[in-house]
Amino acid sequence: MSATVINLRQARKQKARDTKAQSAAENRRKFGRTKAEKSQEEAEATLETKRFEGHKLTSISSRKDED
Repeated sequence: MSATVINLRQARKQKARDTKAQSAAENRRKFGRTKAEKSQEEAEATLETKRFEGHKLTSISSRKDED
């Protein structure tokens, strides 16, 4: 029937440390990339956009102008 005694001050501080560590992990994932990784991702996005734009159909009005 004896309950575990919890020091509320220590529990509060531990919770704050855990929250801070979680936000630090998110920031590392978001901002912790090398310049090469950033440029590689940008190049892939550009290539994907070019491929997508290349597969677009021209509008009907512009086709009539060509004939």
